[in-house]
Amino acid sequence: MSRTVTLILLDATGRPLGALPSFDVPEPWWQEVASIVAEVRRRHGLDVTVLRLLDADRAAPPGGQVRYLAQTAAVAPAVPLEPVVVDLAPHPLRLPWAQAGGPDRSVAWATGELRRLGRTVTAVAQQRTWNLSAIWRLDTDQGPAWLKQLPPFARHEPEVLRRLPSLAGRPGDADALVDAPMVLAADGEGRMLLEDVPGQDRYGAGEGERAAIAAGHHPVQRRACGVVGELVAAGVPDLRGAGLADWIRERLAGHDLSAAAGLLDGLDHRLREVRDCGLPDTLVHGDLHPGNVRGDGRRRVVIDWADAFAGHPAFDILRLTEDVDADAAARLVDAWARRWRTDVPGSDPHRAADLLRPVAPLRLAAVYAMFLAAIEPGEHPYHVHDVPAALARAAVKP
Repeated sequence: MSRTVTLILLDATGRPLGALPSFDVPEPWWQEVASIVAEVRRRHGLDVTVLRLLDADRAAPPGGQVRYLAQTAAVAPAVPLEPVVVDLAPHPLRLPWAQAGGPDRSVAWATGELRRLGRTVTAVAQQRTWNLSAIWRLDTDQGPAWLKQLPPFARHEPEVLRRLPSLAGRPGDADALVDAPMVLAADGEGRMLLEDVPGQDRYGAGEGERAAIAAGHHPVQRRACGVVGELVAAGVPDLRGAGLADWIRERLAGHDLSAAAGLLDGLDHRLREVRDCGLPDTLVHGDLHPGNVRGDGRRRVVIDWADAFAGHPAFDILRLTEDVDADAAARLVDAWARRWRTDVPGSDPHRAADLLRPVAPLRLAAVYAMFLAAIEPGEHPYHVHDVPAALARAAVKP
């Protein structure tokens, strides 16, 4: 599957210039823009920055015919441009990097921070832009760095990353997460500059690698139990205990909840039963799947903590096992439960995981609803079908 891309160009002042001829790129995922930028440079010798999705011929990703708004510094591009009418009216929910000039301001900030650190930027490459993040790679004379810009509901990520080294333990510890992404700078407004993490995202990891991810993640959660209050005070969302039920209901208000009505009706009682299982609240990654782990054969690093929250540790093992076969998932959960029973004698991790199994997709439905409420309508196709899909999964979980 691929995408057919049409770029509507703005000049350096934000004035519309017209549409470039359409072209195909191999990646179907709408938020991935590195190949778009590279193809425009190859075809037309033109440098562009993709600002945001305008529309698509499909109701949801991936693939299809997709139109984006982009910006170029070229005064008069020597490219055939088709006249086009595009709505450039401002929107109160438009994110800074989706506005004309926004990416340039973010890259200038990152370049200045790297200069302050004694590093010279040699190349900048836009990687991704959508409602959840904007990402650029900055090559420097001392190796790559990454600029990540976050929406307001995810701005706690740099605070989490700064605390991870103390939670992970020292390199060489038998139970230490070997590494954590290093924050080089953060501006408090959503921009953060990260040191490069070598390796590959571990999509497709098998049971053995998932077992190692879970084992490495456990000491982080165990140590984080003692600093949950500090994490919440630093802005990490508080989804502990009964507060989770209120948080879910508030965000799902206005959505069709009929598929999960029974689960929602009994949610408070279910969460009280979870509490009685005896496991402490901790730092939860929130999206612990292998694609959010990078490895190079020597190190294994959990990345992308933008969905992190304070809550029950079972949510992470449930996410890590949701797309493997039932026998493998049971073995991974058994190992997770043995670790927690050792740390918290008398607790019942298995029952906690069973009780939270339908709550995990219900929480995810609320997360998607939060995304939709916080983004401009043009970007709704990224998530509009995710809420009912997650509610349907919650309804069928035992």
